[in-house]
Amino acid sequence: MRKNRLRLAGAVAAALVAFTVPAAEAHDSRPTLAELAQRHGRYFGSATDNPELVDEPYKALLGSEFDQITPGNGMKWYATEPQQGVFDFSAGDEIVDLARAHHQKIRGHTLVWHSQLPGWLTGREWTAAELRAVLKKHIQTEVRHYRGRIHAWDVVNEAFNEDGTYRETIFYKTLGPGYIADALRWAHQADPRAKLYLNDYNVEGTGPKSDAYYALAKELKAEGVPLHGFGLQTHLALQYGYPTSLEDNLRRFARLGLDTALTEVDVRMQLPATAEKLARQADWYRDMTEACLAVRRCVGITVWDYTDRYSWIPAFFPGEGAALPWDEELRPKPAYFALREALG
Repeated sequence: MRKNRLRLAGAVAAALVAFTVPAAEAHDSRPTLAELAQRHGRYFGSATDNPELVDEPYKALLGSEFDQITPGNGMKWYATEPQQGVFDFSAGDEIVDLARAHHQKIRGHTLVWHSQLPGWLTGREWTAAELRAVLKKHIQTEVRHYRGRIHAWDVVNEAFNEDGTYRETIFYKTLGPGYIADALRWAHQADPRAKLYLNDYNVEGTGPKSDAYYALAKELKAEGVPLHGFGLQTHLALQYGYPTSLEDNLRRFARLGLDTALTEVDVRMQLPATAEKLARQADWYRDMTEACLAVRRCVGITVWDYTDRYSWIPAFFPGEGAALPWDEELRPKPAYFALREALG
């Protein structure tokens, strides 16, 4: 990868220019990020969520610039099974229908996670037999509903702590670590053609957490469990430094016979945004894209929504934001041009 210092001047210049370029003019007849990624055999996607689909300019860019979509919330447990045994797929269906209308791949997100669970699940104690049955029914009902329409599933999300120990979720505490292999097997039974992933944050570089996933993935593969990929969320922050071992980390999972993907990409900063911060952010977007392109089994990149208008960052990290390649007015930022350069 080229050194950041060699890029700074150009990225700062882009930062000063980008915000004067109307969104419509910024795209004109040039190839989209998706089209550029396709030249490398990759996809370039965006997450989205149902409330923002009433925003027509936003929806138009979502449908034209990307070739993969991830529903941010509409497929999570609280949305899909709000009452035990009562399923509601309307939110997920809306996004799947939108994606299919634009010939976009769909990533299912997420079947098993400790967060955003319905009260009926978290508000009582379960025996292992009871929870195992509930978990199996939930996974298989949802996967069967979307069978043949979902390219890949984040089956188990955020299963480890930062030190590489298992997260003490309702599933781990009640069922033990075997719930992960069971979830993968049940999802595969429900849709044998879907790619099945484990997915987490702070696993971009090598370290205790990514090492834990590497060991687990190696064990699952040895046991014949249907695991096809590892998702690296890639929620980064300028103040914490860039994960310089990203490419090496992607490569070691590829050597296990797994696909990898950057699944929830954003690069936040402490506000206010400045030309220098936007230039550094652009470098990071370029570097992570080049890392993915350097590893054959890194299959694609998904930004966690594409515009600061709908970013989750300000609500969860007060005083931080400006994390995405388009600003709140849907104008491309230096990060957008850096992505084009990396993919070009």
